[in-house]
Amino acid sequence: MTGLGAVSCLGGTADEFWAGLKAAAGHRPTAVPGLTERVPDVLAYQVPDGVCPETGTSGALGRAARFALGAAREAVADAGLLPRELAGAAVVIGTAVGESGGREGRGTGEDWPPSGAWEPMFSVAATVGGELGAFGANVSVSNACAASGYALSIAVDMIRRGEADTVLVGGAEGISWVPLAGFSRLGAADSETCRPFDAERSGTVFGEGAAMLVLQSARAAAGRPSYGRVLGTAWSCDAHHPTTPDPSGEQPVRVARAAMDEAARGPADIGCVIPHGTGTQQNDAIEYRVLQEVLGGHAPGTPLFSLKAFIGHTAGAAAAFAAVSAAQMARHGEIPPNIPLEHPDPECPVWLPQGGPIALKQPNVLVNAYAFGGSNFTMVFGGEAR
Repeated sequence: MTGLGAVSCLGGTADEFWAGLKAAAGHRPTAVPGLTERVPDVLAYQVPDGVCPETGTSGALGRAARFALGAAREAVADAGLLPRELAGAAVVIGTAVGESGGREGRGTGEDWPPSGAWEPMFSVAATVGGELGAFGANVSVSNACAASGYALSIAVDMIRRGEADTVLVGGAEGISWVPLAGFSRLGAADSETCRPFDAERSGTVFGEGAAMLVLQSARAAAGRPSYGRVLGTAWSCDAHHPTTPDPSGEQPVRVARAAMDEAARGPADIGCVIPHGTGTQQNDAIEYRVLQEVLGGHAPGTPLFSLKAFIGHTAGAAAAFAAVSAAQMARHGEIPPNIPLEHPDPECPVWLPQGGPIALKQPNVLVNAYAFGGSNFTMVFGGEAR
């Protein structure tokens, strides 16, 4: 991993993202204009106005594409990619809802369709590739909240098979009314904040933004500073239920073990876990049991970093934001402090270090992402030895 970029509610750059995490103050979700009035329990972690240009060379950009393009440009500059390298790069972006926010009929009659013509919703990767002049494969991946995890796996496979030396990979989401209102109808929206592993949690709160990374083969990365390597990835779809996770946790356990086996890392080698941790009752409880199974006796002493408490659930971009966080932890050799829980859940007694950053004692970070429909993803990221 030679470059990274991020656009989030914490700011428009990866440095601002990292500074926001280290502050451990959190960013309170706010009302969604036009929607919160109709669905009062819906809030969101929104990117500040004015972050990322609204137009590109081809005209107006959708919200997800704006964020993805901003984060991609930062990642490309961070990696120092030459024009010929960028021209041959592939682009793989995970997104749960794509540009559906700009395609929604938020009125009636003449207000719909807004453009008068059909436009594809899952065009984020193509838009980024077109704007940057990346003429390799442009692939948008959409399998709910594990989308950018699957995108990372695809990017790794493309490099291993020799299909690309450089892949610009990540995830992007823009606020969309339909999924927010849908989660409210499911009774899975927290009306206050996103608070994973808190006994008072009552659902998730969505966020928007984009996280992008430059992955390169060893040959292409030679001579460049590196954040570290993707040591192992694994994914599956257990298809247990359209929305409910499998209470047994069997597939997430298998996936995590497969990623660790590929990485040749055991429980004692994991310095931090960035859990999926959405704040829903079932997800947090099941993931706690999965980590107990995977890490065994090392589970109580392995710190977790609850990312969604800072930026909300960024849906299809969640795994990409976790990957950026893992890379920054490895670069700085520390884990930012978690936002304190007001009511720690005795049923999920995970270790969430608070009060200040702690050392990343092992340079390997485990990242989980789970999704509706039973999609499961785990990655082991290994930092460079300092």
